[in-house]
Amino acid sequence: MIHVIARIGVKPGRMEEFLQIFKANVPAVLAEEGCHGYVPCLDFDTGLPAQGGADSNAVTVLECWESLDHLKRHLASPHMKAYGDAVTDLRTDTVLTVVEPA
Repeated sequence: MIHVIARIGVKPGRMEEFLQIFKANVPAVLAEEGCHGYVPCLDFDTGLPAQGGADSNAVTVLECWESLDHLKRHLASPHMKAYGDAVTDLRTDTVLTVVEPA
């Protein structure tokens, strides 16, 4: 089992449009073999010092995959290609962190 934390920067003023496209793709991702979770999240400002503030132009996607092979197939899937094409002009960057249970 691996977990992916994907941090997607969204251009200012484009969050609503980005989320609409992203959420439309979620059912296809959840239907993929090996997907155990795929949840888009927005920063929640807690005021806690360790948080360092909230970014209103970022989406964090929490993902859980059976294996690295499943993740690679996900990233190469036709629906992810279509999603990527649809949000190209809405994003500033994407950073992935992939972890496994200790």
